[in-house]
Amino acid sequence: MKKPEGKFAWTVTVGEKGQIVIPKKAREEFDIRPGDTLIMLGDKKRGLAIPPKESFNLFAHAVYETEEDQ
Repeated sequence: MKKPEGKFAWTVTVGEKGQIVIPKKAREEFDIRPGDTLIMLGDKKRGLAIPPKESFNLFAHAVYETEEDQ
């Protein structure tokens, strides 16, 4: 079976302190560097997501947007 273009899957292990290690290939593919801040989103039905760091401002704006901003 051929892998879909631009799609990836990795496994991570949760440590005793609840920390996960992002696999090296994932860090390289998504240019994640030490000291970077990532956002983690959760949905009880759909699970967890760590969107690209370029999306951080969009998510922050959506969280703090009010009706007055529209």
